[in-house]
Amino acid sequence: MDPVPAPAVDELRLKASVVEVTANDGPISTTPQGHRPDVAGGVSQPDSDTEDSDFDTSEDSESSGNNWETKSLYEDSLQFIRDDQLHDVPGTCTLAEAVAFRKRLHAIGKAAFAEETIGQGTITAKKLCTAFGIMPPSFLEGAPDRAYHPLLVMGINREYSRRIKLPNYNTIDDAVELLKKATNIIVLTGAGISTSLGIPDFRSKDTGLYSKLEYLGLTDPQEVFDINLFREDPKIFYSIAKDILPTEKKFSPTHAFIRLLQDKGKLLTNFTQNIDNLEANAGILPENLIQCHGSFATASCVKCKFQVPGEQIFDSVRKGELPECTACKERIRNQLCGMKRKRNSNGAHRKRQNFGDSSEDDNDYDIPSPGVMKPDITFFGEDLPDAFSQRLIGHDRERADLVIVIGTSLKVAPVAEVPGILPRNVPQILISRDPVSHIDFDIDMLGECDVVVSELCRRAGWDLQHEMILKDQKVDITSKEGYVSRFWFTAVNP
Repeated sequence: MDPVPAPAVDELRLKASVVEVTANDGPISTTPQGHRPDVAGGVSQPDSDTEDSDFDTSEDSESSGNNWETKSLYEDSLQFIRDDQLHDVPGTCTLAEAVAFRKRLHAIGKAAFAEETIGQGTITAKKLCTAFGIMPPSFLEGAPDRAYHPLLVMGINREYSRRIKLPNYNTIDDAVELLKKATNIIVLTGAGISTSLGIPDFRSKDTGLYSKLEYLGLTDPQEVFDINLFREDPKIFYSIAKDILPTEKKFSPTHAFIRLLQDKGKLLTNFTQNIDNLEANAGILPENLIQCHGSFATASCVKCKFQVPGEQIFDSVRKGELPECTACKERIRNQLCGMKRKRNSNGAHRKRQNFGDSSEDDNDYDIPSPGVMKPDITFFGEDLPDAFSQRLIGHDRERADLVIVIGTSLKVAPVAEVPGILPRNVPQILISRDPVSHIDFDIDMLGECDVVVSELCRRAGWDLQHEMILKDQKVDITSKEGYVSRFWFTAVNP
């Protein structure tokens, strides 16, 4: 059977800088995250709602040169609303209406859908946005309905390109059979696979790293990983770096599960967003591993790019100190020795003629400083390594026969776009503590990652060895009405 083609992909899209995909997985906020109240004045608002002929759902219109500033503003303030929140917010579509609109879009296409809804005036753009999971921003409150068109275009385009769940995979037994039959598995991992080792994830309420950074006084705690802020003041990053630094050469049962897939010849690639380098501890081979956001395995000088093994800066990091470049220090020492010899050979150093003198001798008065070592992790604002897009597009895309997403909310692009880039007939399952609302996985298995993978291995008849897996561990599995392929796993101590 011919494979179902994946959506067309521009490889440059995967080389974009790391950015946050804002999604509302908690209570609805009336003010868009990061939005400035005075921004609304910068949005060109039409005077009337009478002309709808400019409503264009093509991809080109969404990124046209004339609209990029407005599009950026809308995307920056974009919030998602989950299906289970629709009944809590006034003026939204009902769940039944939202599902019907989505099915209709896929059945007749974008242009016909836009004409049938907005073109015929059967529903407002503001309300229709909620059918596609977009919360109308507060700064547009009271604006003409056409002001919501850019948001609606984004929502329609996202939904139309969204991966559709495969109907023939729904149960835990289905997941086990997929594991047993697959031979080229992509495993996409996030911070949730390391939390059992005491390494915090980033976004969990109260326990996540971002929730603990309020004392830094940042506008957004994610700024601690902003490359521009690091260049301006690296002390901010190093004040918290010790909290995410791997302390011992340990790895979790989930890491052991990925190693087991490798040992069985089933692992195609482990794309990890983690920077702790614990995959190396578990024995994941470099040829099977793509560290999408880099890692602490190496560190480089921000001035001279001198690179060292990451362990060489660990002592400084644990003390909260700035690790300085040893190559820069050596070069400075040699320069100072040369300057001293020059002064000795010329006798007393001449007095400068005036304060504004710009002669070469001014260089003798400069105080050189060594560069700061930066772990080779990818900060927000930096490009992902070329290996990411090259591996995904050039090697894995047409080989993968199963995708397992473990311990990540998939909110950081371009890694978050991976599920939608792969062929549509490739099964995808999620193993995580919380559901991912913006991607339709075939099977959701929710709970502690270590518990879920150990139970899957038990059911598959695989021997997953790890000291943290309790002997004769029992797992309680529950489901909820309305979710045919979502299950909750809870360990029951023997």
